[in-house]
Amino acid sequence: MRLSNKQADRFDWTLAFILLLFCIISLLAIGSAQTSDRFGNNYVPRQLMWYGVGIFIVAFTIYFEPEQYKKVSWYLYGFGIFTLVLLHFAPEGVGQLGQTHANVKRWLHFPEPIGRIQPAEFFKTFFILGMARLIAGHHDKFELRTIKTDIILLGKMALVLIVPLAFIAKQPDLGSGIVLIAITAAMVLVAGVSWKLIAPVVAVGGSAAAFLLWGAIYAQDFMAKLGFDSYQFERIYSWLDPYSYKSDEGLHLIQGLNAIGSGGMFGKGFQGREVYVVENHTDFIFTVIGEEYGFVGACIVLSLFFFLIYHMTKIALELKDPYSVYVCTGIIALITFHVFENIGMTIQVMPITGIPLPFISYGGSSLMSNMLAIGLIFSMKFHHKTYLFDSDDED
Repeated sequence: MRLSNKQADRFDWTLAFILLLFCIISLLAIGSAQTSDRFGNNYVPRQLMWYGVGIFIVAFTIYFEPEQYKKVSWYLYGFGIFTLVLLHFAPEGVGQLGQTHANVKRWLHFPEPIGRIQPAEFFKTFFILGMARLIAGHHDKFELRTIKTDIILLGKMALVLIVPLAFIAKQPDLGSGIVLIAITAAMVLVAGVSWKLIAPVVAVGGSAAAFLLWGAIYAQDFMAKLGFDSYQFERIYSWLDPYSYKSDEGLHLIQGLNAIGSGGMFGKGFQGREVYVVENHTDFIFTVIGEEYGFVGACIVLSLFFFLIYHMTKIALELKDPYSVYVCTGIIALITFHVFENIGMTIQVMPITGIPLPFISYGGSSLMSNMLAIGLIFSMKFHHKTYLFDSDDED
């Protein structure tokens, strides 16, 4: 028995090929959407530039072993919290560090070529590393798992979750907050917490979600006292009945539905779009794919996401190190929820939130964060010790 040390064998070529396909799809979709903004910035070259930076991030991430990430997990989590705090207290205005757009404060503004950075996007990956370290450390300390130890673990995880949620809610960024909750839920399941505890938590969480939905529809004044903004109510109303809000929030959804529906089976072809959709190069990029490449093109994109998630799940099942498994689980949950929410909001399955489509939507912060997360998957696979049986070693 010998250890395989060939780097070519350890590198995940399949995952690299999937990323290449996503890059091509992204450039085609963005190239057919809005071509430039009011500052004259062409989105296609900039997205290609971000992919180039992303490749560097992946290469840098692969260099370090999972054990090294485990050692610095809390430092990265702390740095992520620091960026959220910095954003919260950053001065606003032209030329200032903080930047507000559409009454939300989600970006730190730096000079070009860096530009705007959205701390919440990067924090999602740092959050996964911190949560994985917490779970792995807890299980090392309590080898015998009981209801009591599971309660302690849930308490720790809740504390790690609540702190960033508080700052993200202040921006406000409902989409990123829900993503953190989805990541936590997935990691709770993989952590082996007893169903005797999970079932009541799910029941309470479901009841809370139902109450919030009821409050948004029938008790807006009470919800406002709890800190919810009117624009969040409008998104719920426009989701349930978009045609009653044609001149406001519902217009985005109606345009998206019309664009996707008009694509038919095979679409209108590259740059053949006819329906105008706001932000169709970012959050609504799937409407461009649906209109120009139809049902077939949309299914191809969905199948590629399914294969990506399947491949990452396969990697997670092959890993032996619990910490690495938890990291992979968090990343799988991150990408899965992003895909489900982004595509779901364009076809009225989910409310509209500011969540981009991974690897396809235009945006430096989103793409860099996703490439950092995928770089961790590459690292887990690359440094995973695989033992091969050699016939020369047999008697």
